Amino acid sequence: MIPRHQTILFIVLLLASVVMGVVLWQLRERAHQRLVAGEDSAPTQAPEVAPAVQATLIVANDADSSLRAQIQSLPLPRDPGARARAILGRLFDLYATPDAAHPVPGGAGSVTQVFLLPAQAPLTGPDTGPDTGSSTPTESKPGQTNSSQSGPELAVVNLTASFAASHPSGLETETLTVLSICATLHANLPRVTQVRFLVDGQQRATLAGHADLTRTYLAAEAVPSEGAHP
Repeated sequence: MIPRHQTILFIVLLLASVVMGVVLWQLRERAHQRLVAGEDSAPTQAPEVAPAVQATLIVANDADSSLRAQIQSLPLPRDPGARARAILGRLFDLYATPDAAHPVPGGAGSVTQVFLLPAQAPLTGPDTGPDTGSSTPTESKPGQTNSSQSGPELAVVNLTASFAASHPSGLETETLTVLSICATLHANLPRVTQVRFLVDGQQRATLAGHADLTRTYLAAEAVPSEGAHP
């Protein structure tokens, strides 16, 4: 005859096993449901990749103080402001390479934004961004239209303070950087006829002590003939 206490212990263990089995079954079902939900929410198509197109970079050369056109194939977005930023980013990447003909540190991250505005739009004081007459401008979104699309445009290039701080000082090297930016913008966005510069969203007197950043540059005048000096 089985002692009473062993019978009770057996019953307790049996009940515990049943409870644990039920709990494990529920956990398994929940894990399966989460897995199925994750598969359902996964994208069924690959994200759209910007197509590669030819871009013209106007590259500075310190050896002879010249500006030369260089054609590169780049994946560029359709939005003009984002496209301008991507093109300038590649230009700055060239300048940041160890064997650059116009060495300037910083790379693509040195330009944070490019605003495209009607060419006649004025700029306000040093503590504000470009003035559209009603609000601070933002980069246009795909599908959007604005008044700047029907006539000459002013490109406002917002550089980082670290880029300006690390840029080599000197009238010639600073001027080459500014003119190469203006010429590159005009070469790829012909409606850009004027260029202004901000540094961290504010006006700055000079790039690195010499090149004037308070003026409006005429982009077409910066575009050189092949190998021409600015």
